Amino acid sequence: MRQNAILNALAPASGARVLEHGVLVNLALRQQVYESEQPIHDVYFPLDCVLSVVARMRDGSQIEIGTIGREGMSAFPLLMGASATANVCYCQVRGSAIKIPATLFHELTATDPAFRQLLDRYLQAYVNMLGQLAACNRLHSVYERCARWLLMTRDRVETDQLPLTQEFLAMMLGTGRSGVAIAAATFQQAGFIKYSHGTITVLDRPGLENAACECYEVAREQFDGLLRDVPGYRRPLVNGDRA
Repeated sequence: MRQNAILNALAPASGARVLEHGVLVNLALRQQVYESEQPIHDVYFPLDCVLSVVARMRDGSQIEIGTIGREGMSAFPLLMGASATANVCYCQVRGSAIKIPATLFHELTATDPAFRQLLDRYLQAYVNMLGQLAACNRLHSVYERCARWLLMTRDRVETDQLPLTQEFLAMMLGTGRSGVAIAAATFQQAGFIKYSHGTITVLDRPGLENAACECYEVAREQFDGLLRDVPGYRRPLVNGDRA
């Protein structure tokens, strides 16, 4: 539980309720967590997986509009009084999460003020990030966005190896597979990453940081305050930071 920023901050009584009713689940790559317009029955708190919130168009095309890692939880609609989501939610990077019933989530938000306050902080940071990423998708190149995405994902899973296909990354970035393939090849030739058998390995983090747009640092700053007290969390250094 302490690997997730929200669960790590629970009061002892609330933590005991999660231990009693929560389930540790392992999510596979592309495993669907929520379907659009369907009731939300469970809430997921990622530990080392990353979830992707995806908007699906009528023609079947999809684009990522948000990501969720160990800084938060999956069920924003429940927090805002709704019972379903307008978007699809996938597992973007496989790993583990703690799942609790939506009924328990409602109970905790109603009885634990500190829990609700932290969720509100997370929601504000998430909304801020959505606005930044909307601007990023419009104004920045596929190279910059690809580097930003890889860095944000790497920070959440705390490993340099990301099991990820170029096809899935293209869907997440809302661009053609050829564009992602060119960006990945460019980064690989520069020695920033290694791509092999569906796995991207980050080799040169500073190089990726130089290639990324400003949106990486902006998004990272939104969640640092939430993750600061999570055991094992190390604040990534980016250009301009000092160790």
